[in-house]
Amino acid sequence: MNRRDALRNAAFLLGGAFSAPTLLAMNHWETGSTEKASPLDFKVTDSQKLIIAEVAELIIPKTATPGAKDAGVPAFITMMLQDCYKKPEHASFLEGVRNLEQKQFLTLSSQQKNEILKQVERDSVEQMKAYQVQQTKMGDNDDREQMNAQAKGLPFWRLAKELTLLGYYTSEEGIKASFDYVPIPGKLEMIKLQPNQKSFAY
Repeated sequence: MNRRDALRNAAFLLGGAFSAPTLLAMNHWETGSTEKASPLDFKVTDSQKLIIAEVAELIIPKTATPGAKDAGVPAFITMMLQDCYKKPEHASFLEGVRNLEQKQFLTLSSQQKNEILKQVERDSVEQMKAYQVQQTKMGDNDDREQMNAQAKGLPFWRLAKELTLLGYYTSEEGIKASFDYVPIPGKLEMIKLQPNQKSFAY
């Protein structure tokens, strides 16, 4: 399975509910559109990259299975925003990162970081209402024009969460953490899963 197929399958794995900008970004990447945003539109400092990595790791921490950092999610987030999203999302994401930077996020304890992100999540619920953004299922186009008309992009937290989940569950580490990964399947046959046995992903 190539990464484009994995991206599409991840949408179904996560329930099919992604925002319009993320659907557009996925489509942009899948079709290999030549209309790319200038790298100058989205620049992050080394310190901001560390914040992005820490936020991703707090969303999917390392436990008995790999965390977001192990799966290369921070680099995936930066790449997707730079190559596949437009200026409104660049602005809203960077605004969120700068807010965490001002709070000296990296110097805080794990508990303090979690509390700040819980507040960011609560704030983003209100921001989503204010922007009148609807969740849309894979294949639906209803709110794409509406999103294009918005002055500000999708809130930072929504972008961070969607891209963390996408990056993780389309990585080999993320697939292996959730499924018994079989890269070259044999014949198709019905089997009975044992208690606590993972499903299979091909």
